Amino acid sequence: MKIFKLTIALLMLISIDLAAQPTPPDSNNPAPIPGLALLAAAGAAVGVKKVYDQKKQS
Repeated sequence: MKIFKLTIALLMLISIDLAAQPTPPDSNNPAPIPGLALLAAAGAAVGVKKVYDQKKQS
């Protein structure tokens, strides 16, 4: 019975260690997805161009 308890305790300790996930790497990038920042900039540029074209027609 003592061997059984020891085996169970060791298996539990090993499984806890295996389930641990490493911390994510640090990043100096302010946008989590760089493409998202580019998409927002492109959308702003299209909006500015539409406003410019409307004012140019008036």
